[in-house]
Amino acid sequence: MSFLSRGSSTPLTPAETQQRKEQVMNEVRSQLAVANAQELINKMGDKCFVKCITKPGDSLSPSEEGCIARCTERYLEAFNVISKQYVARVGREREAAATAAGGLGGEGLN
Repeated sequence: MSFLSRGSSTPLTPAETQQRKEQVMNEVRSQLAVANAQELINKMGDKCFVKCITKPGDSLSPSEEGCIARCTERYLEAFNVISKQYVARVGREREAAATAAGGLGGEGLN
């Protein structure tokens, strides 16, 4: 079935087309969020393992457990700081682009 039709030959209305586009975009955003979370967890696990586990064995020593807890906490704190700054920067850039586009006849960037 085509993205722009209901069945074999019935085209979608403009409102239905827009709704389908939004559904697809939301699904893509959701999949990207899951992929980003998986990547964060994998990187954090790799980095903290290398830093904290000096002698792999059957169990973790108390010092290794503490190291891993501190490492993951710091990694997540750093990730959150970076994420907030990135979101703020993107917001400022969008505002600047919208302001600049507003002076060019009112047609903004979406």
